[in-house]
Amino acid sequence: MTVAQDPDDGIVPRLETSRLLLRGHRRSDFTESAAMWADPKVVVQISGTPSSREDSWSRLLRYRGHWSWLGFGYWVVEAKEGGRFLGEVGFADYRRAMRPSLEGMPESGWVLKSAEHGKGFATEAVSRILDWAGGRPGFEKTVCILAPEHVASIAVARKVGYAEETMGTYRGQPTLVMSRSDPAAPDVTGSMPAR
Repeated sequence: MTVAQDPDDGIVPRLETSRLLLRGHRRSDFTESAAMWADPKVVVQISGTPSSREDSWSRLLRYRGHWSWLGFGYWVVEAKEGGRFLGEVGFADYRRAMRPSLEGMPESGWVLKSAEHGKGFATEAVSRILDWAGGRPGFEKTVCILAPEHVASIAVARKVGYAEETMGTYRGQPTLVMSRSDPAAPDVTGSMPAR
């Protein structure tokens, strides 16, 4: 079977920071992504269970589907210098069966290879996608969910403007729900907030 090269289809915008390139996923990213999601150090405070190759493949397909159907999704986080795969960051609508409901609010998420933890890449990447989302319809409020003991990700969330909202429950586990209002969004009177 012949498989076409990954097209630069223009659906996923390319974003940059001083150190990072955020771009759409390609089939060629599968090996790196699957290895990251299979690393117990990466998933210990996400799901607690390393992902199978099948689970990782399904995740990549969901990422692409988000962009096609919803106009937002996940990016690959790549080092500008050397082009190495660092992780993934983005927004999703997973339709999670959880309390409280996240219905209607894009959910931000981030994950990095364990070798890249503690270097500021997550904060840099999440800040950039929040800049991209700023002022876009539907992004007036975004949320993120975290294990209450995931101190590093809670710190990232706080640095980029998320605040604790409530303790929820997802899949029978306590889950911290944090939210962030877009400072560029009009307030309820329709005027822009002071800067």
